[in-house]
Amino acid sequence: MAFRFIPQEVKFFDMFDQQVVKIITAAETFKELASKGKWDDEGITLMRDLEHECDSITHDIIDKLNRTFITPFDREDIHQLAHELDNVVDMLYTTSKRLRLYKLKTVNKDLIQFSELIVHSVKALGKGINAMRNHKNPKDVYDACIEVNQIENMGDQLRDAIILKLFEHTKDPIKIIKWKEIFESVETVLDICEDIANVVESILVKQG
Repeated sequence: MAFRFIPQEVKFFDMFDQQVVKIITAAETFKELASKGKWDDEGITLMRDLEHECDSITHDIIDKLNRTFITPFDREDIHQLAHELDNVVDMLYTTSKRLRLYKLKTVNKDLIQFSELIVHSVKALGKGINAMRNHKNPKDVYDACIEVNQIENMGDQLRDAIILKLFEHTKDPIKIIKWKEIFESVETVLDICEDIANVVESILVKQG
């Protein structure tokens, strides 16, 4: 089956690649902060700056979309893909702020494990989105989307196991509430990644 995008317009792919770079950087920064338990002003500022930079790229994509007649795929899909990618960094920033607000400064091995899953997921997304550019065989894109889906399933299982452990071994109910919200938030990041993979798959179907 042939897999074609309109070759005259590749700037959208360039901007999606820029978004992916910011998302991977944000995920790796979140993982580094988690590994140090460093949810202070400096760490939050790093995440805020990345969130603002990703916002700027998203606005550029939407602005270009509004001024471009020929697009590589459906305008609605470009709009949705741009916003979903931006949502990844938004959620990481929101979670970081919540960790500081709740004063959860200890190094949490479960959070580190979750942050590693997020890094793997966004890197898989990056491979898939990059493979959408001028690629006649969609297998690489589908493989990346499948990987994202598998990681999301792992995230579901990990979240449930962590929350169960919280209820079984943590006596402080306030601490349970705080950490439960954090782990639900980081699992939501993986949900957003899966949503992006679904958007990418739907684009392949339309272009097939």
